[in-house]
Amino acid sequence: MTESHIGTVYLVGAGPGDPNLLTVKAQRLLMECDALVYDSLVPKELLDLVVDSCECKFVGKRRGHHSLPQKKINSILVEMARRHSCVVRLKGGDPFLFGRGAEEAAYLDSHGISVEVVPGITAGIAVPAYVGIPVTHRLAGSSITFVTGHEEKDKRRPIVNWRALAKASDGLVIYMGVHNLEYIVDELVAGGLNPSTSAAIIQQGTVVGQRFIKAPLKQLVKEVDNLEFISPSIILIGEVVDFQTQACSPEPANVTMPI
Repeated sequence: MTESHIGTVYLVGAGPGDPNLLTVKAQRLLMECDALVYDSLVPKELLDLVVDSCECKFVGKRRGHHSLPQKKINSILVEMARRHSCVVRLKGGDPFLFGRGAEEAAYLDSHGISVEVVPGITAGIAVPAYVGIPVTHRLAGSSITFVTGHEEKDKRRPIVNWRALAKASDGLVIYMGVHNLEYIVDELVAGGLNPSTSAAIIQQGTVVGQRFIKAPLKQLVKEVDNLEFISPSIILIGEVVDFQTQACSPEPANVTMPI
């Protein structure tokens, strides 16, 4: 492909794990793409949608495992767009929610490469739904805050102000928070959140292996340690946890996670 025919990069959300939650547009792009750059937590069933001639590149990040720096991933996307007409950048959940999709889009745009975003269902909504918990409820909470619990020392932005978040909304949905859970709970309580506030944690949500516990906030760390919960997990804090219903809970999907 010549420079005058640079391809398009599609930032595609893969959803929270269950392949049945993939959007129709995302499925079509996976079946048509010439190149695929994908993250961790993408089920093999989605990778199987691409044609045999598709050039595939894994660039996933996981705590405790070697991964490509973001600058390298950006360069890979530019290089692939200069050789292929349709490049899918597949990300778990939604590409613009804690997924660095906006950073990749800006980088590609600065290099004259067309970008299109294909939103995906985020785990923060889907995972609680799979155990029957609504993230909002007319009688329990009209506001919800989505926040990352994963903080690195070299992040070039302020760390999360958990004390300010303690009373900022009716509920919290925390991504990637297991590793820092004790600190998060201590800060929320210090910020005025009632230690008896209902809380829940769901591991491996929407897929087989899903695990779930509910506990008052003050007991959550102990329960998580005792049951050895690990990432990927979603943490939900707020009165909405008490409105759980099993009547509409979907069955977790039987999928194969390649990484």
